[in-house]
Formats: sequence, structure tokens, C-alpha cells
Amino acid sequence: MKSVAILTGGGPAPGMNTVVASIAKTFLRDGYRVIGLHGGYSALFTPEPRQQDVDFLLADEIFNKGGSLLKMSRFKPTDEDFEKRFNLGFFVDNGVKLLVTVGGDDTASTANRVAKFLADKQYPIANIHVPKTIDNDLPLPNGSPTFGYNSAKAQGCVLATAVMEDARTSENWFVVSAMGRSAGHLALGIAGACHYPMVVIPEFFNRTEITVDKIINMVVSSIVKRKLMGISYGAAMISEGVFHSLSDEEIRGSSIHFSYDAHGHPELGKVSKAHIFNDLLERKLAALKLGVKTRPVEIGYEVRCHTPIAFDLTYCSQMGMGVYKLFNEGCTGCMVYVDHQGNVSPLYLKDMQDPATGKIPPRLVNVESNKVMSYVNDIMDYITPADYEAARRYVEHPEDYDFKRILGWD
Repeated sequence: MKSVAILTGGGPAPGMNTVVASIAKTFLRDGYRVIGLHGGYSALFTPEPRQQDVDFLLADEIFNKGGSLLKMSRFKPTDEDFEKRFNLGFFVDNGVKLLVTVGGDDTASTANRVAKFLADKQYPIANIHVPKTIDNDLPLPNGSPTFGYNSAKAQGCVLATAVMEDARTSENWFVVSAMGRSAGHLALGIAGACHYPMVVIPEFFNRTEITVDKIINMVVSSIVKRKLMGISYGAAMISEGVFHSLSDEEIRGSSIHFSYDAHGHPELGKVSKAHIFNDLLERKLAALKLGVKTRPVEIGYEVRCHTPIAFDLTYCSQMGMGVYKLFNEGCTGCMVYVDHQGNVSPLYLKDMQDPATGKIPPRLVNVESNKVMSYVNDIMDYITPADYEAARRYVEHPEDYDFKRILGWD
């Protein structure tokens, strides 16, 4: 019996089950068996892969649920894995005609390696990738979002709104950190929707080096500005990407204690960015004697397995059905792309990769766009030259806390 195999790689995003269910429903109608693989790519490098048939009733049950029926993994096979442990029998014995992978650019790249390996073994197989990430940093055409981003942002807004209400009620400040290793889309999206008075994303530092002092001074700028406005509370949203953009020297000089990997790099994935930024801010506020209390809040894992909103339910369904369309058109080695009008087309990795490195560059926030600058200029609160005289009541050198001056935007 002809079969389709599906696996999920990387971390979860709202809509994973919707994609898998939509693929299953369309292929089942055409007489295919749909095999779900657990453990990402690790399933292909073991003699007894964990697998599960996805029938229509199961697909119908999971399509609107968060999380992922298919257990995920960041396993990345080595050349030795391909040479010694690849389970060719799984494809041959099950008559697999298509391998569908759901994940980021690493997952897509490995899918191409699998397809090439199978072709060399005289077992040609199609592979189609469905791109996902709540970070929204894959460079899809025409600003199309990656699936899961809008659902993660929506749930993030629920959490961030409650945090701001707590700040207002308790007259405190909160330091909120949002996921986004390479780009600040999620942090900016949540902060903008919730009218946070300060947001710090790595893209803001397009004219100056990112340092701990600059990050903290931007938050202090907002605190002082709101004091001048007669407001004693607030919240600052900081993208975790800002932290990952700091040099090792900056991190070591921050006096925060980290564990280090075998190469001497701080293991940033093991720490709460919100707690670190809050600790650094508290030290600064104590030195300035501003009498402001702050609390840390992390927005990350809480939004990855949330129930997808209507946008992602529709979008992921279109991508799942799009896989079937592209397969029947003979497409392989590509991502499925659905534009704003619902048109489906293949998107090939070679058209997205950097020709020198072979890697897909992340899609960054366009800080010069009207969308971003309107928020910066009209919603955010920070010290400007017009505030210098009044701000001296709180800080000796207010120009050091001028938001645009810190960034070199003045």
C-alpha cells in the first residue's frame, strides 16, 4: 500500500496538529496510508521506529488542538548515522512515496539530505517541508507569517495584558522577556498589541553595538519618563534575542553567573532572561535611588503548545492541503508556501539560502517601517531632549537615558 510518512522537528508551535491532520485527511481520501513518526529524525535511524497510523478519526480529533500528536525532537543525523544507522527498510517495507517534514530550516535541510540519500540507494522519494516557528523569522515572501506566530502572539498578549494590569494594580514595574532567538517579531508583536511603554529588540541596535548598559538604560528611560508623566507603574518587553546578541565579553562582565559549554561559551538556554534582566535593572535602580520595585516574567514555553487561533487553523489547513497539491504536481525538495490569497506554490531552499554559507538568513524586524516607527514614536515612553531639565530630578545625566541617543538614532 502506498504511504506518506510525516515527522515533526524542532520545538512546537500552535498548528502542528492542524498541519498533520490536514495532510492526513487529503491523502487518506486518495487511498494512501498515513504514518506518523515519533521523535523527529531519530525515528529514521533506529531499527524499530516509533510510529503511529493517522486515520481519519484521529486526524479529525486532533486538528484543532495545541501541541503535537507526533512527538518532536531536535535530533540532527551525522554522516555516520546515515552510513551505519539509516533505516531504509522502513521506506521500502511501507511503500513510502512522500516524506513530509514539519519544522524550521534545519529540519528542511535534513529532509533534503534524506531524499538525496534515498535516491543514491535507488529509492527515489519526494520530500515536502512545512515551515513553522513562533519566532516568525523565516524569510517567506511578501511578509507571510510562519504558522504558529499569530497564535503565540495572541496568547502572549493575554499574559502580557495581565502583567500590565498587575503593574497598574500594585504600582510596580515588570520586566517581561519573550522568545525569539534571532529576531524580535514576537516581543514587538506582543508589546505593540498591549501598548507596552518600552520594548527592546535586537533590530533596534542597527547603528550601535548591543551592551548590557544600553539595554538597562532604555528601561530606566521609560521608568523616568513615566514618573514625569505622573505614572508609577509599567512594563518593559525585552526580546531574548537581545541577550543572545551580546558578546561573550559583555555577558562575562555582567557579573551574572553562568555555566559554560565545552567551547567556553555561556549556556544561555539554561537561564531565564527575564530574571537576569530584572536583576541587572534592580542594581541600576538601587544605584540611582529611584525607589522602584520590579518583577520578572518569562513568556516562552507557555505559548508554544497553545490552542491555535482561527488564523492558524485556516492557514495550517491550507498548507496541509497544499502538500497534497504540490506532491501531485511532482514537486519535491521544497517548502509549501501559501500566500495571502490562499494560492499554493513551492518554495525552494536554494532560493532562500545564503549562497556563501548555505544557511537561511533570519527575517528581521524592519525597524524603519511605518508600522514599527509609529509604535516607537507614538506609544512608547522614553526620555527625549525636551525632558532633560525635568528628568534631572531623578537622574544626574538624563542624556544618558535618551532612548534614541542610546541607539544612535538622533
